Amino acid sequence: MTRRSVSDDQFMLSQLDVQFDTTYGHLKTAMQGFLHGWHAGCSKPMVADKNRAWLHCIEFLLALDPEAKLLVSIRELGQVYGSIEAQHQKTILLDFIDHLADFDRFGRADQLFAKDKAIGAPLSSIQSVQDLPQAVKDRIFFVRFEDLMAKPAETMVAVYKWLGVSEHKIDPKRLTVRPHESDSHFRYKYLHRQQAKIAPPKVHQIPVRVQELIKKACGWYYEWFYPQPKAK
Repeated sequence: MTRRSVSDDQFMLSQLDVQFDTTYGHLKTAMQGFLHGWHAGCSKPMVADKNRAWLHCIEFLLALDPEAKLLVSIRELGQVYGSIEAQHQKTILLDFIDHLADFDRFGRADQLFAKDKAIGAPLSSIQSVQDLPQAVKDRIFFVRFEDLMAKPAETMVAVYKWLGVSEHKIDPKRLTVRPHESDSHFRYKYLHRQQAKIAPPKVHQIPVRVQELIKKACGWYYEWFYPQPKAK
């Protein structure tokens, strides 16, 4: 939003006309100041900022902070859809923020995977990673949700190693729970609740043609993250 508004500001554009390098340098340091100032009160050596939009604009982020790294959580897509649909059924008297409640289940699944919707938008960002320079790819680490559930300690060791920080032992049965974010903004369809221990979620039963739709549309995703062993 800041980049868009600045790029449309006539006064800023006129300053760029007069002294581009100086003004552009001021713009960069100002944006860096905002980014770093946001977490200025943190005394830890690293800051975790949870926002799915970072992957979409990772080159912009690295231009401001070349040391930034992105952890991207991956989950089997049928279960991602199933989790959303299950939560919708629990809150069926409320509509989605983008008004998907009146679709049937198949239509709602199709909509959720559209490129501007809750599943489709981040999927597009993940798929676009293949087009990035290797130096940028090296700043991205994918973590499978299923691995976190099945072997949390081992998976986190790999995460800490990639981040370049010392290992931090976790007790999967005693996790720190903090106040969660607002759920009303997304009409209680995508909950932010935290749990005091790691426990695999319920396996959702997905309609056959919905699962087929997902695998047909997102075959690349399964090839990347859930490859099937080749027949001998």
